[in-house]
Amino acid sequence: MKRAQVILCLPAIAGFTAVSNPAHADTSMKIYGFAEADYIYDSKRVDPSWESAFRPSKIAVPEGEFGSNGQSDVSVKQSRFGVSGSHPTDTSFGDVSFKFEFDLFGVGADEGQTTFRLRHAYGEWGPLLAGQTHSLFMDIDVFPNVIDYWGPAGLVFLRTPQLRYTPYRTEHAQFAIAVERPGNDIDPGTIRTVDPDLGANIESDEKMPDFTAHYLYNDDWGHAQLAGILRRVGYDTLSTPSNAPKGAQVGWGINASGHLNLFKKDKLIGQVVYGNGIASYMNDGGVDLAAQADQSGIRPRAVPLTGVVAYYDRAWNSCLTSAFGYSFTQVDNANLQEPSAFRKGQYASMNLLWTPTDDILIGGEMLWGKRTDFNRESGDDIRFQFSVKYSWGKKFEI
Repeated sequence: MKRAQVILCLPAIAGFTAVSNPAHADTSMKIYGFAEADYIYDSKRVDPSWESAFRPSKIAVPEGEFGSNGQSDVSVKQSRFGVSGSHPTDTSFGDVSFKFEFDLFGVGADEGQTTFRLRHAYGEWGPLLAGQTHSLFMDIDVFPNVIDYWGPAGLVFLRTPQLRYTPYRTEHAQFAIAVERPGNDIDPGTIRTVDPDLGANIESDEKMPDFTAHYLYNDDWGHAQLAGILRRVGYDTLSTPSNAPKGAQVGWGINASGHLNLFKKDKLIGQVVYGNGIASYMNDGGVDLAAQADQSGIRPRAVPLTGVVAYYDRAWNSCLTSAFGYSFTQVDNANLQEPSAFRKGQYASMNLLWTPTDDILIGGEMLWGKRTDFNRESGDDIRFQFSVKYSWGKKFEI
């Protein structure tokens, strides 16, 4: 009786009917992870808090900003631990799948630290997903086979809390929509020269979630994805009547991405993204909202941004692989941003990786990056990284 009452309470979603479906008797789980050590050498200098990842926005401009050139690092921050699996339900939607995963790469208040960092924490039941995972606006399948932790600058890359609904899913295609956590990056720039108190008190105003959607198609030839985002990028002022001045701009973006399978195991990877006020979703560089001066006065501007990724993943044989390519992020700065504001980040890399078994990876990578600021001042860096990774995993039922 109790089971019947639970089933009758389930709504019909997207044409599905909740009926008894005792397909599995047990919960299936997999515990997995890897231990990785990276040796890194920079010919010049990056922000010491980010020396374990290669981000063009963190390259010293001007040279010497972070100290003398030629720095080494040894890191285990990429090491990872996770649990995934599925749990049976008595509904036509099937099992509840779940994933919980973290690595040791500190960000935010933990910048530069080797500490817990949540990657995934979500469950999915039929068309409904809830929790933290990859944004619908990104395409994880265009992340090339690099050993640098952060990856190409021009990628859309964000793992974020969300509620996702996938009304259409087949063997080769899917369409999904989501509401995702907002996160506005505001740059008051030189507005402080107009009003010294105003610039220091401007804060982001996040009244609405971000809305994302994608259509994905995959087949033997590869895959293609078109994704979009619509968001409110707002600001207000602390300690003023009615928190004025305040306002908001519409942020939006389109992301076209995919890969083409070549020969037996090679891949040609590409992505082009453009939008206004979408820097929070980019892998590196830029701000969402900045101050713009024109004939009508000072107003907020959702900063335009372009990101491009072009990579080739090459399999020389069953044990040796390489990835080489180029990527950039470029923003159209608002005219009241500081001269040192990020304008363009370029990223290029090539590597040679050896996998004697599926559980062992040893390889080296050469990277080049360049940062150009709003005032056209720039700095670059060449990095060498050598990595060893030991993976493991065990699947069982409980």
